[in-house]
Amino acid sequence: MNAAGLTSAEPAVRRRPVDLDISGVRLYGEWVEPEAAGDRAPLVFLHEGLGSVRQWVSGAMDVPATIAAATGRRAFVYDRLGFGRSPALTRQRQPDYLYDEALETLPAVIEALGLETCVPVGHSDGATIALILAARRPDLVAGLVIEAPHVVVESRTLAGIRAAQAAFDDPEGRLRPGLERYHGEKTAATFSGWADVWLTPEFARFSMLDDLPGITAPLLVIQGEDDEYGTPRQLDLIVAGVGGPVSTRMIPGCRHIPHFQAFDSVMPLMADFIAPLP
Repeated sequence: MNAAGLTSAEPAVRRRPVDLDISGVRLYGEWVEPEAAGDRAPLVFLHEGLGSVRQWVSGAMDVPATIAAATGRRAFVYDRLGFGRSPALTRQRQPDYLYDEALETLPAVIEALGLETCVPVGHSDGATIALILAARRPDLVAGLVIEAPHVVVESRTLAGIRAAQAAFDDPEGRLRPGLERYHGEKTAATFSGWADVWLTPEFARFSMLDDLPGITAPLLVIQGEDDEYGTPRQLDLIVAGVGGPVSTRMIPGCRHIPHFQAFDSVMPLMADFIAPLP
């Protein structure tokens, strides 16, 4: 499918809320279903470290709806525990939390939805979670699209998180009230649950390089040239390490959120890659 022009009209989709019971914990999600959805592997969107279902949409830019309509695939979007309309965290995250999300929660979500396989679309934390799933559970992944991934922790990553922490703590800043729109009363816990674990000495040693050879599904990696949380080394490591076909795109003039900051160019990239997947 050629996705040229896919941003020229509002995508025709239906949104259907879903409450999932995952090991006794309720997670909020939504099916995003185009009018002419086929039966190919659905998309599963995995949000960033401070993200949520609603943060895949900004004004007229609706990422799940645009990609679902362009590819004729259903898309599932959900709030991980501690985010959006899912419950607050009950304990501090541990340095291996990305592996827990990828190997425990995400397969349980896929099973609860009755899916045999899917196409993960992950951003930042969600990108790393998608990579880990593809490496350890290749049976569940027909292909994957990731933006701004972290396969190792870089000094730029930690500097970006410290800058975000300073902005969150600034009483005159816009970050805290902006996040409160999505995470409500648990916003402080949501932020600390992300920033605190990333800034621990244990997490600074995080690496999933040993898992990369297990990724054999077709992979598209997108990153902004001016990403404040990572360098092009992330893409270089992925290309050198994965065991299957990989395409990469560096987006000029773009920072950490290509799907919004370069919406008109990134949406066709994603759609054209996803359309022929099984």
